[in-house]
Amino acid sequence: MHLKVAVIGAGPSGITALKNLLDQGIDALAFERNEEVGGNWIYSENESHSSVFENTHIISSKTLSQYEDFTFDDFDPEAADYPDHDTLRRYFQAYGKKFNLYPHIQFGTLVKHCQRIDGKTWHITTEKDGVEATHTFSHLVVSNGHHWKPRYPEYPGDFTGEYIHSHNFKKAAPFAEKRVLVIGGGNSACDVAVETSRVSKMTAISWRRGYQIVPKFFFGKPSDKFAETSKWLPIKIRGFFNKILLRIMLGDNSQYGLRPVTGPFGATHPTINDELLHRIRHGKVKPRLDIKRFEGKNVIFEDGKSEEFDSIIACTGYWLSHPFFDKEFIDYSEGPVPLYLKMFHPEYQNLYFIGMFQPLGCIWPGAELQSKLMAQELMGKWKRPENIRELCEREVTHPHFQQVNTPRHTITVDYHLFVKALKKNLPKSYVSKNPKKENRSKTVST
Repeated sequence: MHLKVAVIGAGPSGITALKNLLDQGIDALAFERNEEVGGNWIYSENESHSSVFENTHIISSKTLSQYEDFTFDDFDPEAADYPDHDTLRRYFQAYGKKFNLYPHIQFGTLVKHCQRIDGKTWHITTEKDGVEATHTFSHLVVSNGHHWKPRYPEYPGDFTGEYIHSHNFKKAAPFAEKRVLVIGGGNSACDVAVETSRVSKMTAISWRRGYQIVPKFFFGKPSDKFAETSKWLPIKIRGFFNKILLRIMLGDNSQYGLRPVTGPFGATHPTINDELLHRIRHGKVKPRLDIKRFEGKNVIFEDGKSEEFDSIIACTGYWLSHPFFDKEFIDYSEGPVPLYLKMFHPEYQNLYFIGMFQPLGCIWPGAELQSKLMAQELMGKWKRPENIRELCEREVTHPHFQQVNTPRHTITVDYHLFVKALKKNLPKSYVSKNPKKENRSKTVST
């Protein structure tokens, strides 16, 4: 059987999927809507694609946010502990150039529909410059990301001011001298609140539940590198000590006027932010409870407090979306997501998902390992377990963390346990290396 693999997306997960397929001499082609690699790390004020905003820095440290085949030391030994978005864009594009991926990426191309014909055939319909085309592949790799289709909260009433999602937030300047309300307590929400508070007349932040705020450094080390020293402990014990340490260092949320954390560490995604608590205690960000209803430009909170706002920015996450699949075929938008190692479908052996997980850490190292395992299977060097259905179901019934029951928390994994599981499945003969293949200059035909 001739292998011909389609990869959807040339973001951080898509490019490592493509690279590892090409390493094995597999005929592969990636389709990318943008004109460059890098996905949402390509900053743009244009709202046509989901991108980071003006002052975004990564929230995991560079050491635990790099490909093993191309580290930050390979790219820029002087890169900061927490690189900014432009450094990351250049990193991903350098990765694409180093491994000669560009001839195997069709840019400016939207994947409109994917139809699985059988275990040997996919029909992929794309659109480029207004022209549709249908391609035939043996396997499909889905790496379209999960931070691009905004999820809005629902509240009674109508807000008549400006109401946007963090997906549309690009920089703080347009909110100068405005009264701004940020909804959410995740990383995007806290970053947006901090940035708008530098220029706004007033910025408030509304939380539905308590969030664990984690500083970026512990005792001079990036917080994830410090946490790595306890990865050998069971998750519950590790989380218990993390919670105590944070309470000692920062105090309780109530001291900042924020909702207290009621669940165990990891029940929601921890928010990595050094500035929010500082801005709150300096009066630049005002903590608020959950919203009860809207009345024109007035927001009534659950404690009865009413305030007028010019703008609301909902930082309330994204839908897990695969619009190129018929909903009757696959729809994970509301969960659950029964995929073994978050990549193998229980039934369709010629379909892979790469990077569709949310670690308490960075996605890319895990996506790289997923890609290596995928390539090994395609080359017949690894075989998926016979009890794949049982393992897929176990992904749902035995998650690493017992998180709150929301669609946003259906794909969470512990970074270290997930990486360990992927490495355990890789063949013992596997040796990580950086191959430079001369035959990569040949463009794949479709």
